[in-house]
Amino acid sequence: MKLATLCYVRDAKNLTTLMLHRVKKENDMHEGKWNGLGGKFEDGETPEECVIREVLEESGLSITNPKLQGFITFPAFDQFEDWYVFVFTADEFTGELIDSPEGNLEWIKNDNLMDLKLWEGDKIFMGWFDSGKVFSAKFEYDKGEFVSHDVIFY
Repeated sequence: MKLATLCYVRDAKNLTTLMLHRVKKENDMHEGKWNGLGGKFEDGETPEECVIREVLEESGLSITNPKLQGFITFPAFDQFEDWYVFVFTADEFTGELIDSPEGNLEWIKNDNLMDLKLWEGDKIFMGWFDSGKVFSAKFEYDKGEFVSHDVIFY
């Protein structure tokens, strides 16, 4: 079981979201896809501590007040282990973008997000962010292909 965070940093003034194009790491299961920022927990971290650290490491931005949007279970996502992911958005940030070791960072117009090469499930749950509800979902993939999802909103 892997615990991780995923964050979508949003610039309300410019109506953009910071996305990471995964093109730099070898043997990256996300290669070629666009993702939010995030990663695995370190020992003793809360979800908020993890997401703040991961966004800083991957982008150079310091986020404050990340908003928990939901929790996703990905059974055997990497074909070996279940992934449990806390999903956040962040609208408050400072700093300058760095050359990320994870991929190329780019501010994408919100209207163009669904045109990116995203995981199929991302296209679903990203649409839930402004609903005012927190979600608990399960997204199933088989060898990288989307199979199904279930969700409960709170």
